[in-house]
Amino acid sequence: MADRLNGTRILILETREEAQFSKLLAEQGAEVVQCPMFTIEDAPDPAPVEAWIRRGIDRPFDDLVLMTGEGLRRIMKLARARGLDQALVASLAKSRKFTRGPKPGKALREIGLEAQQTTEKPTTEGVIEMLGKLDLTGRRLGLQLYPDKDHSALTGALSAQGAEVDTVLPYVYDSKAADANIVAAIDDMAKGRIDSIALTNLGQVRRLIETAKTHGSEAKLRAGLERTLIASVGPAVSGELAAQGLRTDVSPADEAYFMRPLISAMATALAERKPSTAR
Repeated sequence: MADRLNGTRILILETREEAQFSKLLAEQGAEVVQCPMFTIEDAPDPAPVEAWIRRGIDRPFDDLVLMTGEGLRRIMKLARARGLDQALVASLAKSRKFTRGPKPGKALREIGLEAQQTTEKPTTEGVIEMLGKLDLTGRRLGLQLYPDKDHSALTGALSAQGAEVDTVLPYVYDSKAADANIVAAIDDMAKGRIDSIALTNLGQVRRLIETAKTHGSEAKLRAGLERTLIASVGPAVSGELAAQGLRTDVSPADEAYFMRPLISAMATALAERKPSTAR
């Protein structure tokens, strides 16, 4: 149903799919307050990424593990710039493909490929659990990583299973430029100007806390979150909230960890709350 979020102000921290998320919320009548946590940039040195692409073309990986959809899109962007995209897609078609959650699977479908298996939990631990059931002895495994994460547990587990792990990090985060916007968003929550904050990855939770600490606003952030409906897209985000001593008010049901189910859950929860009067 349209207009379920009329009269509400929703804070979103989404960066990768900000435009889509904003559009879906606006279609339901919400006023969207956008506050990207960081900007995403190509790897400053493309040479290691290009070398990984060429290795994958020359000797197709037995297995490909994609941690993010953004990662595959950045790899394909560079491959197209080098005239290697068709050769890369043909090579990846020969690999068994595994994804951390549904977003990398969507990116695969954009180039005409399908994942053989997706984690039940969109977390690194979920990837380790999924691949732990396989015999990787002697297999060449291409592993796409993402920034600001210690991946040693994952690479160590795969190596211990006998895989020859070949990693690539195709993009980086630039977070400093967003600090002022984050502090302003914290102020809005503290003043009761936000009805709900929608969190779509665990990095957003960490970034909120880190920025608040840096700018002396952690107490204000926690006070603001006390009066704001906290919406989590799934267990990874909810787990990080709990680790930070924060609650989850609403999350999609039936393991539907996507934007539309999240919006539906938010609409239901906000309809049960008294309208916010502070604007």
